[in-house]
Amino acid sequence: MSYYDGTKLLSLSDINGQKPEIYIATTNRTGGKTTYFSRLLMNRFFKQSQKFALIYRFIYELDDCAEKFYKDIKTLFFPGTNMTSKRKARGIYHELYLDGDPCGYAIALNSADQIKRYSHLFSDVSCMFFDEFQSETNHYCDNEVEKFISLHVTIARGQLKQIRYVPVYMCSNAVTLINPYYTAMGIAERLNSETKFLRGEGYVLEQGYVESAAQAQLCSGFNKAFASNAYVEYAAQNVYLNDNLAFVERPAGQSRYIATINYNGKPFAIREFRSLGYMYCDDHADPTFPTRITVTVDDHSINTVLLRKNDLFIATLRQYFERGFFRFKNLQSKQALIKCISY
Repeated sequence: MSYYDGTKLLSLSDINGQKPEIYIATTNRTGGKTTYFSRLLMNRFFKQSQKFALIYRFIYELDDCAEKFYKDIKTLFFPGTNMTSKRKARGIYHELYLDGDPCGYAIALNSADQIKRYSHLFSDVSCMFFDEFQSETNHYCDNEVEKFISLHVTIARGQLKQIRYVPVYMCSNAVTLINPYYTAMGIAERLNSETKFLRGEGYVLEQGYVESAAQAQLCSGFNKAFASNAYVEYAAQNVYLNDNLAFVERPAGQSRYIATINYNGKPFAIREFRSLGYMYCDDHADPTFPTRITVTVDDHSINTVLLRKNDLFIATLRQYFERGFFRFKNLQSKQALIKCISY
């Protein structure tokens, strides 16, 4: 039986050969990534007295944060110890204690604005851990990436420095390529199912696969009962539900032209195969079609309209993609569509 090991990920440099400040790990479910990074934080506290910050999405998730974080790893690695938490600043954040000694904090993204007033209290944080950064239900904070950035800036101040090096460890299962973080960091357009490690500006990413976890799930009687459900494959195999090379294909039958999108100076066509329930994107655009949407400001012209004026249309395309009902002529067409519908 094997579990996730982040040693390789933590040894990598970013695309510029610099030390990354963001480490992203995805595996199939029950692969052990949460346990690995939780143990890493605790070992650093035990050996070097380094405090950490646990990042949650919503403030109600801070309840029982010590129990949620420490229960499993206590049993596995640190028996005889105990972690507790105390509400601070009327519950805006919680402080964590190990056997009575302060060891870290638990903070919610949707409190990022209030947290700025307490930045001086977090100058002793050496790293941050954001587990389940991808939401399976696409339930994110409003402007979540901006709040995430603000939270990091708040914590990385202090100790006579304008900005400190505070690495962030981010874990989740493979939910969707168009999650807000992949979109903001340009990962959505670069990642594919064959990628093992990906280096970017200030970040490194690992797509892991733990065979023993996959086999355990596939052999589960409960999962066997739902073997035809796409979620079982997602959980066991770390498959992005809506990012499979099989989606690069043209559906059979007649289609209806519904829009042109401009991306990187090139037009792409959106077509509907109504009889199949599919949408299709290719690079054979009709220059005379009246509905033309630009993906970026650089592509904007008097003949196109920006995305924000087509929110309902974009939301519909996003639903088709999330449900696996989009097909593409090639990877360039896929990139254009992903950029168009990204959060």
